[in-house]
Amino acid sequence: MTVRPDDGGRLASLVKALVLLFPLPALAWNAAGHRLVAAIAWEQLLPEARSEATLLLQRHPDHARWLKKAGEEHSGRRAFIEASTWPDDIRRDRRFYSAGSDEPTATLPGFPDMERRLRWHYVNIPLNATPDAPPLSGQIDRQLVALAKTLATPVVDQERAYALPWLIHLVGDAHQPLHTSVRLDAEGKWDKLGNRLEVRNPFNPRKPVSTLHAFWDDLPGPPWLRGDRLDEASRALMEVHPRPARSTASQRWIEESWQIARDNAYPREGEKTPTITEAFFENSRLIADRRIAQAGYRLADLLNQCFKPKRQAAQR
Repeated sequence: MTVRPDDGGRLASLVKALVLLFPLPALAWNAAGHRLVAAIAWEQLLPEARSEATLLLQRHPDHARWLKKAGEEHSGRRAFIEASTWPDDIRRDRRFYSAGSDEPTATLPGFPDMERRLRWHYVNIPLNATPDAPPLSGQIDRQLVALAKTLATPVVDQERAYALPWLIHLVGDAHQPLHTSVRLDAEGKWDKLGNRLEVRNPFNPRKPVSTLHAFWDDLPGPPWLRGDRLDEASRALMEVHPRPARSTASQRWIEESWQIARDNAYPREGEKTPTITEAFFENSRLIADRRIAQAGYRLADLLNQCFKPKRQAAQR
């Protein structure tokens, strides 16, 4: 089955039907990946941006939980790093609910609501279209813009404290190739961000068989990576991948990820369950390292822009 981008109304009808049949929940980089993005970003933040981020995270209702997870000194840096995984952590938190499948839960102090916002993490742009084609579903493109606007605007600190962990997280998500794309598989079904394609991975003894999406999620390292080892890994990434040209254009990041997904994210076709080759694994790992580093630098650029001193002065 082949669907061309110029099929007009027929494509739109098919898209709506398939999105309803196959909801698209997905994680992006695992916890290690998001912590690495945050660790790199912290090193690039201006002093006033660090101070503002620290104050906002202290006002978040889950700040104490992040410090407990860090298990180290109660620093603004550690809270910033732990906050990066919060939008994924709440998927398993019973205080929150998933719209469309759960009953809403009571809104707790400090939160605007308790929805998990699963569709904020991705957009599905067909790989047989173009990178600027309208997404089939997902909202990361819109939410990156909206969250940055909230942080840059002198509004209630509660709203900004909620927005900051989301922005830290979604900048990382936008740099994961399989969070911006969708492909029709051999059965003519959308592959759910690579979650419908199972692969064999001889380079991961903990998870020798997984989805392609999970393969990409796990490339940054083990999800429990923290502390000194995380710091060593983030420094190594910065040494290998120096700061790129400054870019706060989130749509550009999404289009880059889409291009990578089209050109490099899928193993060679032929087997129902493809085996990851050494060449594919090494290339994927290099891409993942580069995207993690880019996400960290760009997150810092975006927060430095949002937390300009004039913005702080206007708020106070």
